[in-house]
Amino acid sequence: MKYIDETVVMKRMKSRLKFNKLWKSLFLIATLFALLCLVVLLVRIVSQGSGYLNIDFLTNFASRFPEKAGIKAALIGSLWLMAVVAPVSIILGVGTAIYLEEYAKQNKFNDFIRTNISNLAGVPSIVFGLLGLTIFVRMLGLGKSVLAAGFTMSLLILPVIIVAAQEAIRAVPNEQREASYGMGATKWQTITRVVLPAAIPGILTGSILALSRAIGETAPLVVIGIPVILQFLPEGLLSEFTALPMQIYDWAKRPQEEFLYVSSAGIIVLMILLVVMNSIAIFIRNKFQKRY
Repeated sequence: MKYIDETVVMKRMKSRLKFNKLWKSLFLIATLFALLCLVVLLVRIVSQGSGYLNIDFLTNFASRFPEKAGIKAALIGSLWLMAVVAPVSIILGVGTAIYLEEYAKQNKFNDFIRTNISNLAGVPSIVFGLLGLTIFVRMLGLGKSVLAAGFTMSLLILPVIIVAAQEAIRAVPNEQREASYGMGATKWQTITRVVLPAAIPGILTGSILALSRAIGETAPLVVIGIPVILQFLPEGLLSEFTALPMQIYDWAKRPQEEFLYVSSAGIIVLMILLVVMNSIAIFIRNKFQKRY
């Protein structure tokens, strides 16, 4: 057995510790820089938009005068949009993940499907906008409606939810499935009573990120022709509507400086809506994490 000099070992350990400290410092700097950018952005938005954020801003329709401009139609339209996107995308996404993980056989064709679903998560949003324009707006004749936009946004976030749900289902130990089968449960009973409850925290985490992306996307809405200004509220799923990102986009591109402050107020409303949605999903996720 070779004799190892203690000094050599100590030098190697010190070298590794210095190397680890260096990477730790780099990661800390990157984190602090990201937080600094976020703080600067939030401070700028709040300082610019807080002066226009009042009850009239929430209850008025859009106007060509900054002091009279409101976000009522866009806010209600975004709520209608998410009322379509959330159930459609989550039901289809989780259902697809269950089939691919629990029922589909392990072969090249199914592997090809899984690979392409993962690749779709990185496709630019404008491509989904063109797909929605072709299928939902023109072929199905849904027009510039809540339903057409909701289906388009559902296609946009569907790959993200499918991949997240697959990973969550895959993470459930096989011992739990085998124990359920050993107690006489069927495959469907095992999925609904054992696998899904244990996978819900991971599924909701992916769904939160996906829905957060959907509520802030503008490109697909622009492509399918959603108007930026409306003086009425949607009455149903086939009604025309506008959404918060479209309204903010319209205000931000106007030459008047006052509209820049109005758009900042709209961003604050969008962030509050996003925080409320995420808080509800996180509450449900944490509740299931404690149970399972």
